Amino acid sequence: MQSKAPSVFEYLKTLPDERAEIIAALRKEIKANLPKGFEETMQYGMISYVVPHTIYPAGYHCNPQDALPFMSIASQKNHIAVYHMAIYQGLLHDWFVKEWRKYSDKKLDMGKSCIRFKKPEDVPVTLFGALASKVKPKEWIAIYEKTLKKQSTK
Repeated sequence: MQSKAPSVFEYLKTLPDERAEIIAALRKEIKANLPKGFEETMQYGMISYVVPHTIYPAGYHCNPQDALPFMSIASQKNHIAVYHMAIYQGLLHDWFVKEWRKYSDKKLDMGKSCIRFKKPEDVPVTLFGALASKVKPKEWIAIYEKTLKKQSTK
C-alpha cells in the first residue's frame, strides 16, 4: 500500500494510531542513530533515508532522478516494514540475524532487504537504531557501486 503523502508529517497523519505510534518510534530511533549525510524524505510512498544528490549526483540507477535509497519504514496493508538496502548479505546481514535473537524470540520474517512485522509490539525499535548506525553514506555508495558492477558483468 503505497502512500501518496507528500511529507513525513502528512504520512504519519494518514496512519491508524497504533501504526502511527510504531512508525514514529522507529523514525525517532533511526534519526537519532543515522550517520551524518543521509537525508529523510518520502520516497516510493515510504519514509526513507537516502544519500542525497549533493553527495551522490548519479542517484538511483532505477531512476537517476531519485536519491540513492538506503533505509525506509512503512505501514503496509498487512504488516509494518523496515527496508535496509545494505542488509542483503555479508557481515551486516550476519550481525543483524545474530542481534535479532537478543531482541526477539519471534521468527525473523525477512526478505532480501525487508523485515516485516504483523504486530507493532513485535518491532524491536532499538535494534533498528543500531542497524541504522552501521553504515555511513560513503560506505553505502561503495557497496552499492560494487553491487551494480557485479550485476553488469553477469
